[in-house]
Amino acid sequence: MLKSFVKHLYDLLTSGPIKKALKAITTKYPSVDIHIRKVQVALFDWYLIKPRVVHYRSNPTTKVLFVDVSFLVLEDLKTGIQRVTRSILLQLLKQPPAGFEIQAVYGDRHVGYKPATMTHANGDALVLVRSASEDPIQVSAGDIFLGLDFACVTTLKEQNYLSKIRAAGVKVFFVVYDLLPVQFPAYFPSSTKDFHMRWLRTLVKFDGAICISKAVADDYDAWIAENRITVSDTFKTTYFHLGADLNNSAPSKGLPADASQMLAAFSQRPTFLMVGTLEPRKGYRQILDAFTLLWQANENINLLIVGKIGWNIAEVADILAKHPELNKKLFWLKGISDEYLEKIYAASTCLIAASEGEGFGLPLIESAQFGIPLLLRDIPVFREVAGDAAYYFGGPAGRQTAAEAAQDTAQSIKAWLSLYEAKQHPLSTGLTYNTWQQSVEQLQKSLFLE
Repeated sequence: MLKSFVKHLYDLLTSGPIKKALKAITTKYPSVDIHIRKVQVALFDWYLIKPRVVHYRSNPTTKVLFVDVSFLVLEDLKTGIQRVTRSILLQLLKQPPAGFEIQAVYGDRHVGYKPATMTHANGDALVLVRSASEDPIQVSAGDIFLGLDFACVTTLKEQNYLSKIRAAGVKVFFVVYDLLPVQFPAYFPSSTKDFHMRWLRTLVKFDGAICISKAVADDYDAWIAENRITVSDTFKTTYFHLGADLNNSAPSKGLPADASQMLAAFSQRPTFLMVGTLEPRKGYRQILDAFTLLWQANENINLLIVGKIGWNIAEVADILAKHPELNKKLFWLKGISDEYLEKIYAASTCLIAASEGEGFGLPLIESAQFGIPLLLRDIPVFREVAGDAAYYFGGPAGRQTAAEAAQDTAQSIKAWLSLYEAKQHPLSTGLTYNTWQQSVEQLQKSLFLE
């Protein structure tokens, strides 16, 4: 009775309108977040490991690649990991591995994993809907389970079930996007580091972690060794690179009424573009401060930010919203379609990526597709992705005061502008990148690596 009550209370706090309301509260008042999450974690631990019954297919004629899309099936935010999940799933549906059919699945609090209803046509659309049926997935030896979506909590809840299907002959792999909550805990909600470490420790019980860059794979291997974690006999850490062709990612459509006016404004002067959710680790404050210095020095340049508000960024969002250059030389688009984003890439002069840590950096290769030069913080994963096809500034943050970092960054931007005007800047056309088809081919090699 008590466990059932605790389960009901946890479900109430982590789903539906109450979940959205709590997220809104913690976004506005970050200090409240730690207390809400402590309650959620305590309740979660009460029923962390759920007993599950494995259901088997009778007389299977083909193998199944189960693709976990637990977050994507609830809401497609069109950015970040969900864009990757959508793109890879769509490519797998177009070209499934030989002898396999593809089944998207999602975590269900009552029966474990259920098949999602999928519809897609001509690569132009992908719709995922939760199943009305109460029936869980059915497995058979030789199947593969791929944790494609970042469903940390679901994986922790269902680890016993996943161990059972692995014992029944199903290989279990997970895509690892980054170790950022472990590397930069101050930039995430207080409980995120603990959950992420628990998730990373859980993955090594299975068949493999497929990371989205060599940098992430190296970080994961180093973390495993540093913490002396025992891994399963079959566990391997491999990596692949993401794709960049928006047209093969079921791109979202639609342009706002003022699109033409905005694009014209971007073309009036050099426009520096930043793409991604506003988060402390992404360096938005440093870049905004640098551009403010440049505008005060009468530099005639634009800064264009494309990204929704993330966690613990209210101060920066407030500065953006009240900045005297807003809608003059500073532009902020909070949520746009892939169609509009493509036009923005084409209208921009340079992409700035100032993140202190990333798993990959998808905007880098999307920009390179349009021949847009790159101005990047000097961190290992950006060097891996862009090599000599970018201009680098700074390095890991924290070595300077905020004012010193802004001043140095402003000087780097001026130096890049001088090279650009002299046509001596690094060209992103030298950057090599995958299509989503090539990305999935690399992913499949990790799945079938013996």
